[in-house]
Amino acid sequence: MIEQDLLRRFIFEELGVRGEWVKLTTSWQGAKQYQQGPENAQLQLGQALAAVVMLSATVKFKGSMILQAQGDGDFKTLVAQSTNDQKIRGLIRSNDHVPDGSLETMFGQGRLVLTIEPDNAQPYQGVVPLEGSNLAEALQIYFEQSEQLKTRLWLFANETHAVGLLIQELPSQDSEQDDWERIEILANTVTEQELLELDCEDILYKLFNAEEVRLFDAEPVKFQCVCSRPRIERTLRALGEEELQDILTEQDSIKVGCEFCGEQYLFDRVDVETLLSAESLPNSSETRH
Repeated sequence: MIEQDLLRRFIFEELGVRGEWVKLTTSWQGAKQYQQGPENAQLQLGQALAAVVMLSATVKFKGSMILQAQGDGDFKTLVAQSTNDQKIRGLIRSNDHVPDGSLETMFGQGRLVLTIEPDNAQPYQGVVPLEGSNLAEALQIYFEQSEQLKTRLWLFANETHAVGLLIQELPSQDSEQDDWERIEILANTVTEQELLELDCEDILYKLFNAEEVRLFDAEPVKFQCVCSRPRIERTLRALGEEELQDILTEQDSIKVGCEFCGEQYLFDRVDVETLLSAESLPNSSETRH
């Protein structure tokens, strides 16, 4: 059975190195069907989704991780999000034409932001300049500057699949430099075609058959948007009563569409009055999202 929409973690026994492999198929199709943009921008989204699934799995938390790239070029915004249980979504905003090339060619001057949003704690955010020939290189720069952890990624996407491979040194491990360099050299022989076509065990055997590797159970990945009517209501409340009333003066209702999944939310005058009156109640809860 061909592996797809799965994350698999592995560790090199006796070495301070761990790794992850991911292949997105149905989840990749689900995420991109709502995104308009040139093909090369869509393929960047596929790479970002593969990356954020693997990166979220390197952190122990309950919540979501958001990868965001923004620039002043033809590619304006790239967002990829994964929850701790591998529910993914993403979006792109770009001009109709985005030139091929390095990240700077596509995005212009920009920045790469990684945000961890735990369910019951303050978010943590790391920001670095958006530099490198591709997203994998930019993320490696991020880990070198922000986390001081040796990390290598390989990210590819085509029309049907988005795939990734990650190796990373374990925190607080006094692993030998030679060990890391050997694993990195072996991993660097992987090709785009192999990652797109082979299953995890076949990849690991081809790359590391002389190493002692422990492979963990597969974890499913699926496209699932976290938008909801209550979340949209909180967004509308944040606009304030005056702005909401101005919108209702121009049109009879407020229509809000989710850019991630295309879901449409409609609020008529009664709905708006209800959510504003709920906000004014003294015991109304303020839940941060």
